[in-house]
Order: sequence, then structure tokens, then C-alpha cells
Amino acid sequence: MPYTEEYIKNKLTEELKASHVEVVDQSDGCGAKFSVIVVSDMFHGKPLLQRHRLVNTILEEELKTIHAFSQKTLTPEQWEKMRT
Repeated sequence: MPYTEEYIKNKLTEELKASHVEVVDQSDGCGAKFSVIVVSDMFHGKPLLQRHRLVNTILEEELKTIHAFSQKTLTPEQWEKMRT
């Protein structure tokens, strides 16, 4: 079953209580390659590897069929700095 941008966005938003999630299907709609940006307070005090593991754990089942997955995980403060 191919996954959609909306499905992944909803799951990450709900599980991480994220304030912002962007999901881009880079596979021309076949659901095999995604890029995400996740902004969540749950990332405070966690190094990058822990943040990525948290996202990977939430999407464990989905990542079995997704062939390429890139992610940026940011705290709300990091997100604000990046946008200015």
C-alpha cells in the first residue's frame, strides 16, 4: 500500500504533538520516497540521532515499504531561527 503525504503528516503530527509538519512525496506519487520536516517540543534536549530514531519508531511499519526517507527534526525555537 503506498502511503500519502497526508497520512504521514497526520501520523507524525499526532504522535509527536508537532506544531509543524511538512511532508513531500518525492517519488511522483508512488509513495516510495519522502522528505519531512517535523517541529515538536518533544525534541527539546534530544540529540539529532535520538530525534531521528523517535520519528523512525513512529513510522516503523511504513518505513518497511518506503525506499527513501529524509528528515529534519527541529524544536520550535530552531524552526523560528531557520525561517528568519
